[in-house]
Amino acid sequence: MTEKKVAVVAVGGNALIVDKTRKSIPDQFDAIKETMSHIAGMIEDGWDVVITHGNGPQVGFILRRSELAMHELHPVPMDYCGADTQGAIGYMAQKALHNEFKKRGIKKNAVTVVTQVQVDAEDPAFEKPSKPVGSFLDEETAKERMAEGQNFVEDAGRGWRRVVPSPLPMNIVEVDAIKQLIESGFSVIAVGGGGIPVIEKEDGDLRGVEAVIDKDFASGLLANLISADLLIISTAVEKVAVNFNKPDQKWLDEMTVAEAEQYIEEGHFAPGSMLPKVQAIVKFLKEGGKKALITDPPNIQRALRGETGTWIVP
Repeated sequence: MTEKKVAVVAVGGNALIVDKTRKSIPDQFDAIKETMSHIAGMIEDGWDVVITHGNGPQVGFILRRSELAMHELHPVPMDYCGADTQGAIGYMAQKALHNEFKKRGIKKNAVTVVTQVQVDAEDPAFEKPSKPVGSFLDEETAKERMAEGQNFVEDAGRGWRRVVPSPLPMNIVEVDAIKQLIESGFSVIAVGGGGIPVIEKEDGDLRGVEAVIDKDFASGLLANLISADLLIISTAVEKVAVNFNKPDQKWLDEMTVAEAEQYIEEGHFAPGSMLPKVQAIVKFLKEGGKKALITDPPNIQRALRGETGTWIVP
């Protein structure tokens, strides 16, 4: 029996919502179907895959629906928004993979694990909520919500927006189930949206918290915990560049952890875009990861053959 090659593939937001005009559920399914076809190609080439994904816009939609229905229905807490989106996006990915496997004659099943990710109750992020969620509100509504204990910031003249903490992931509650599913031959969708943030109380019980975990850091942690051979962060670009969008822009085929840290220090990667991806990979490799790859979904198979993408190595 050939040894399993296990990869964690973190799918970016563009894999679900291509642009502002294509946000409906059928549009999202079309987008994820396209991405899953490339991942199915990778599975056909012999990889066992755990797929992770973002959920920012989808959580925003749930929060907005809650706002619009607030006089009739109960609000949805952030941890439940995470669970709702893990289920819905997981269903789309499962269905797309099922159909793709059938088309290719691959005898595999995809399964979604609703995943809780443990964070530290003492994480400094809880003192400084910074991650914007939901829609823009007027000042009066925002101040009413602030009186109820939520945090809002004024966003560049566009209105007021809720902010929640973004603590670092510490542990993945369902990691043993994920490992067993991979070993049993399933393609697994897990840690959606960075996972549902939970803290462990003094009595050992878990409690959900109003926070958002960065999906790339959670994907790196998952890859470390399951000893994955590879972490792939798929994004909107084929390769990583330094001096991006400048006359001396340079595409990178490979970089070491030391080079990545130097580029971070020099400010080459945009916050909220490439920066967290590279930071998550650096953390993954420093904590025992073997290698990582950044590319866009259509180029995953080419990159695995060494033809494109940016490889990051220890």
